[in-house]
Amino acid sequence: MIVVNRKWYISEKPDNKLVEQLSKDTNISEIVSELLIKRKISTGDDIEKFLNPDKEIFHNPFLMKDMDLAVERVIEALVNRESILIWGDYDVDGITSTAVLYLFLNNLGANVSYIIPDREIDGYGLSIDGIREAKNNGVSLIITVDCGITSVEEANFANENGIDIIISDHHEPGPELPKVHAIIDPKRKDCNYPFKHLAGVGVAFKLMQGVMKRSGMSVEEANEHLDIVTIGTSADIVPLVGENRKIVVAGLKKITRTNKIGLRALLKRLNLDRKVLTVDNIIFGMAPRLNAAGRMGDAKRAVRLLTSTSHTAATELVKILEIENNRRKEFDTYTLKQAIKQNEDKSQYNPDKDKAVVVSHDEWHVGVIGIVASRLLEKYHRPSVVISVENGIGKGSCRSINSVNIYNVLKQCKDLLIQFGGHEYAAGLLIKQEDIPEFKRRFNESVKNSIDEDSLTPFIKLDMEISFFDIDNELVEYLEKFKPFGAENKQPLFISYGVEIVDRPRIVGTNHLKLKLKQNGIIIDAIGFNLANKIKFIDEGTLVNICYSIEKNTWNGKTYTQLKIKDIKVQ
Repeated sequence: MIVVNRKWYISEKPDNKLVEQLSKDTNISEIVSELLIKRKISTGDDIEKFLNPDKEIFHNPFLMKDMDLAVERVIEALVNRESILIWGDYDVDGITSTAVLYLFLNNLGANVSYIIPDREIDGYGLSIDGIREAKNNGVSLIITVDCGITSVEEANFANENGIDIIISDHHEPGPELPKVHAIIDPKRKDCNYPFKHLAGVGVAFKLMQGVMKRSGMSVEEANEHLDIVTIGTSADIVPLVGENRKIVVAGLKKITRTNKIGLRALLKRLNLDRKVLTVDNIIFGMAPRLNAAGRMGDAKRAVRLLTSTSHTAATELVKILEIENNRRKEFDTYTLKQAIKQNEDKSQYNPDKDKAVVVSHDEWHVGVIGIVASRLLEKYHRPSVVISVENGIGKGSCRSINSVNIYNVLKQCKDLLIQFGGHEYAAGLLIKQEDIPEFKRRFNESVKNSIDEDSLTPFIKLDMEISFFDIDNELVEYLEKFKPFGAENKQPLFISYGVEIVDRPRIVGTNHLKLKLKQNGIIIDAIGFNLANKIKFIDEGTLVNICYSIEKNTWNGKTYTQLKIKDIKVQ
């Protein structure tokens, strides 16, 4: 099964009177006013903060449950020169969380070290063996970052051995909270922190802010690390609204002028050291290389890069991560081919009956199963689970479509799972090999019961119909202010009908479609990334309907308006 056609639909239009009134009150065009209302931004104060996020303020970290307990314990450890261990995770969020908290505490003179478990050997989160080793090394305080919220048994072991734990996490808590010194996690049911969608690195950042505030020092010491915080926040695909948007807007500026040696080396390698950075530069450039360290081996290599004080060491680490990323791509390609072949075996998968994809194999590298799950999700537009089996135990990575909360689906299968955790759209699990067939059946059944058939049809959600007459400099400048784009702040998408193709379309790069389009006498350049297959249906003079975003493009020193085509259909 290959998904070709995507359904287009325009999101519900707000009341015309609301749009007209907002436009009148703010002197903003009705197009922009409608876009703002659709994003639930309709008051003068909210509009000002959205269009000028520099004016947004960070929430008081002490609004987070247990922040006071966590901060006091960190300060006590600093004063008494206790041995502090940061316990991280091997994805980009965990890597950046570890790096940023290490840099911060080290700058304050802490006796601090860090550990990131090996993905294949240790698995995710706290472990009893690791805590035992920490005890032997004289550690008296463990601070988890991007993990720990479900580590009930491990917390009890730490308590028995006289080690305090501060859990800093952003994942969904389980039915029982670990008994530790403090838990800072905005998703706690008893936490009234006003913003619930921080990444793990965002929670670590709030802890840093809290330490500075309680110590009577400027929070600028924490803000200096917004470059790293932004990388983790962007890479974890958390909603880029509210406090996350504030972090990323400030952090993108920090990255371009960062004095961190490792970060500069990475930027140079990617030819980003002299460019205005975007979230896409992080997601598709920086993040895969940092992620490759943990996917293909020791994630601490990425932490060493971000905390490096040596140009020579940083340059060498960047080379290593590039090699690991290329190796990861090879494993990714091999595993994806096998997963597709397995899934398209009619005895394994029936597209009319199965509402989810579950595949497993004992030769798949556990470091790429998350990527492969994402690829399967894109291909089949169904919740997808990829499981790597070793010694009778399967490690699974799950990805989901917008209409299915995959964490809730896993909860309905929890009696078959050794362990699971994650988010609404992404999760991980451990399962016995013999339970995989029953899990596949139950997982499919649960997904089937939670969605309707239309949810399985790929679609493009559009903001509104406009004509080329509407695309002026004022609109383009306002759309620039909607950046950075990401989850829950998607780039506005428009639809235009009856557009004529001017000149012959051509393929540029490996798979991209370059066009000139005309409507009502107005000609605009356009590009469709990964749409080269459309060229066989169109030619000069063809009338098409297009859905697209609008952006500025700079080429050879000239900046002009360009349409980025999302999809194109012949009239």
